[in-house]
Amino acid sequence: MLACGSLAGALLTAPSASADSWRDKEYWLNEYGITAAWQVSKGAGVKVAIIDSGVDGQHPDLKGAVVGGTDVSGAGDPGGQKSIGAKPEHGTLVATLLAGRGHASASPSSVPSPPSPDSSVGPDGIVGVAPEAQILSASAWLGSPNPAGKTDQEQIPDAVRWAVDNGAKVINISLGSTSPDWPQSWDAAFLYAEQKDVVIVAAAGNRIGGNIQVGAPATIPGVLTVAGLDRNRTASVDASSQGISIGVSAPAEGLVGGLPGGSYQDWAGTSGSAPIVSGVAALIRSKWPDMSAPQVINRIVSTAEDAGAPGKDPIYGYGILNAEAALKADVPEVTSNPVGSIAEWIRVHRRGDLSHPTPQPTSKPSTPAPTLADPTVPVAKAPSQPDTAVPAAVVIGFGGLFVAIVAGASVQLRRAYRGSPEPPDEPATGEVNAVDPNHPE
Repeated sequence: MLACGSLAGALLTAPSASADSWRDKEYWLNEYGITAAWQVSKGAGVKVAIIDSGVDGQHPDLKGAVVGGTDVSGAGDPGGQKSIGAKPEHGTLVATLLAGRGHASASPSSVPSPPSPDSSVGPDGIVGVAPEAQILSASAWLGSPNPAGKTDQEQIPDAVRWAVDNGAKVINISLGSTSPDWPQSWDAAFLYAEQKDVVIVAAAGNRIGGNIQVGAPATIPGVLTVAGLDRNRTASVDASSQGISIGVSAPAEGLVGGLPGGSYQDWAGTSGSAPIVSGVAALIRSKWPDMSAPQVINRIVSTAEDAGAPGKDPIYGYGILNAEAALKADVPEVTSNPVGSIAEWIRVHRRGDLSHPTPQPTSKPSTPAPTLADPTVPVAKAPSQPDTAVPAAVVIGFGGLFVAIVAGASVQLRRAYRGSPEPPDEPATGEVNAVDPNHPE
């Protein structure tokens, strides 16, 4: 089922370069109003959980950013701060894009770097959208058979619950699937996050990775789903998908991020679009600590710049992200979450009892069991065959879940898509699909 949340980004093997040259590539900081939004907030005091392949907290641009972690797979690093899984680079790419702090130059005798747009971060390296936010890393084993035997159906809800219980006010999920449905066992965890007032942001997936339509968890009501844009601010042909659950659009091409060990890489995909929006959510929650999750999401979508068909549409959602407006505009309060409610969906489709938050089960049954009683819709099933756009898809555990991460250069992806000769294999970096589960880049 988990197949891709976004074109996690086709990772490119880039030539070595000075760290500040990577900073220069972060066009979205100015073009999408992020540097202007820093005049109001930089995300201080907000914990953002990243459910992914792990985060290398030792990367120079993440120094002091990772404040906690866990391994929900049962097979990796107990602290959750080291990359694990088949494509470990993905989580670090996401983390630096979301909350990178940059770093001071290691060569003081070299030509000085241009002044940083924000004095709270170093002049070199990657600076994230919310450079003062704190990261919680929930490491999952996705993209290859888990040696501990724990399936993705179990890992994802466990990661969501852990994030909520450890103080996350925003959860980023740059993972996705080829199916719009989700296991019934996920209902309670996403309901728990909703009842605890947590903003969940998910990648829409990548068309070139096989995700023509948005797949779960980006289809779950209440989740803010992010579609991808190219450099011209139009829907990306390769690094995006479409669906009625899309809430907002953000950059998905020409992205850059950090890799474990202190290096950097170019990438593309909605796996990168999601943390940009999660970062803006963190800026808002830092500025207004008491603002509810529905109001935070409404502030993002109501200030988005309309694109495509007038009003909300399945390509751009409510429109293109405008971080400055999201932090500075006068936005009326709403009575409900503009992207829906999992509680209401469960009430209608599962006939569940939603009177109280659902606690973590004290013990796990020996066999998978429905989370809520008397379901009226069948539990989600995996596609009959792997998504051809997700070459790295792997059937994992029970339920036949297809898990993959998209990591690969958008250029390479386009070549493959158009039938051009395939370039040499590049190291994959985002399995479990960090959006684009099958083709980590």
